[in-house]
Amino acid sequence: MAMTTLALVGTSLGGAMAQTPLSVGILIPGSKTDKGWMESGYDGLVAAQKKYGDKIAVQMIENINYADMEQALTQLASSNALVIGVGGQTQAAVMKIAKRFPDIKFSIVGGNAGAELPNVAGYDVKQAEIAFVAGAAAAMLSKSGAVSYVGGMELPSIVNAGKEFGNGAKYVNPNIKYFEAYTGDFDDLAKAKEATLTAIAQGADVHYHILNLGLRGMEQAAKEKGTHIIGSYTNYCGTDPLYLAYSITGVGFQVKYAIDETIGGTWKAGYKPFGLAMGPEASDMAVCNATDEMAKKLKAIIEDIKSGKIKVLEG
Repeated sequence: MAMTTLALVGTSLGGAMAQTPLSVGILIPGSKTDKGWMESGYDGLVAAQKKYGDKIAVQMIENINYADMEQALTQLASSNALVIGVGGQTQAAVMKIAKRFPDIKFSIVGGNAGAELPNVAGYDVKQAEIAFVAGAAAAMLSKSGAVSYVGGMELPSIVNAGKEFGNGAKYVNPNIKYFEAYTGDFDDLAKAKEATLTAIAQGADVHYHILNLGLRGMEQAAKEKGTHIIGSYTNYCGTDPLYLAYSITGVGFQVKYAIDETIGGTWKAGYKPFGLAMGPEASDMAVCNATDEMAKKLKAIIEDIKSGKIKVLEG
């Protein structure tokens, strides 16, 4: 378990104490450099620090096991006014610890409607929505007529995103082949590589994921076999030819949102859906070298999801 204090809690200014900063504790269960969910969350934290400077003091814990989450959250809640759990996998522990700290605000990035305590906010990134769009993009980009998805833990939101990725691909190409697998671990490189290689052996040439460090395994498989990936969470187009597109799922946007709302005095407990309805910062699709026709079609699909014409699963 790695803990980092990213700002001082008290600041002296001209012999007098400056206004006490908002103390923020953030739990990033994986690596803040995973090129995925965790890194997106960390990017949102960095954006908030740039915006607020010494108005916030941050304590961060990263890279912890599932079994250690309650201990980590207890530590953060003991010394911070706002505690943010980055990932739906933190929700069970947050719900338990929040009861012991009723005066502390807790925000779960990737939370679902089960977050129903007076001091807990659950922010739903609505991964299934953008996974449908990613599936549509994958079908347009695939040359073999086969695409694949690898998820980590079989949480409802992760499974629903996988189903909708397949549905999006079939929406564009009803005859497309779709392969879906789960590793049981967001960070297991070997299992993610094995699942990707299995899909490649069956013809898949474009892959999508909800993984953390396990993404490295998918990258290894794709590099070895000459296939490509649709990345998640942040638009890194132009940085790696392995990636044809990125689904933007606003993890960092929600981390910053929790801090913005707390500083602004407008933080509210309860479930809040984000997704496509919240705009491109919260959810969007970036195809790195999209044709005008492709961009137009994907935009139409996004609008049809927002209007309810295309219905997708929760999560």
